Amino acid sequence: MGKTHFGFQSVDEDEKSSRVRSVFDSVAPSYDIMNDLMSMGLHRAWKAYTLLVADVSAGMRVLDIAAGTGDLSLAFAKKVGAHGLVVQSDINWAMLKTGRDRMINEGLLLPTVVCDAEGLPFASASFDRVSVAFGLRNMTHKDVALAEMCRVLKPGGKLLVLEFSKVAAPLRQAYDWYSFNLLPKIGKWVAKDESSYRYLAESIRMHPDQETLKGMMKEAGFAHVDVHNLSAGVVALHVGIKC
Repeated sequence: MGKTHFGFQSVDEDEKSSRVRSVFDSVAPSYDIMNDLMSMGLHRAWKAYTLLVADVSAGMRVLDIAAGTGDLSLAFAKKVGAHGLVVQSDINWAMLKTGRDRMINEGLLLPTVVCDAEGLPFASASFDRVSVAFGLRNMTHKDVALAEMCRVLKPGGKLLVLEFSKVAAPLRQAYDWYSFNLLPKIGKWVAKDESSYRYLAESIRMHPDQETLKGMMKEAGFAHVDVHNLSAGVVALHVGIKC
């Protein structure tokens, strides 16, 4: 059995998914307010930019992986209209349930699947767009997950990976101080969970940087990959086009 990382810890590969699931079980009730606090609201702008680049139109079929509480799923649903389809998936039911309740409040109910992105239960060439926002870094075998995303896309389809990345050098010292000193304390005060937000900071450092992830997407089968650095590289949007 191989080893992988859970934050800065080394764990058995088959242990990581359960530990990630436990983290998000814990943070689900306070996930949205914590996103606003820890990003100072910027996550809304990052997702709005992703929606713009996705260029989703009426009638399209969209898969939102690691959909969480459904921000992007809801936005995509408004774009595809009555004749399109948005499917949201996540490995964590607690997160999907929080998102489902929000959708119901909006008068919307989307197909929802609890599954691991490394084995998507969808036919090949099923979707025009696939998105994964702030979820790829938590996956054990990112190469396998990226290949699966490529498989379920139609030729000419787009994969949009929005994820924390490597911040510009002049900001790294301040960003590290915030991540390892202030962020866990915010998690303790607001979510009553310091350790999960310490894991968040660690998982960001273990995630591939912009160029490495670009190379991984090409190896997974994407013919062209663009990288959009947002907020000085705190976040990057990788856009892959399938041949």
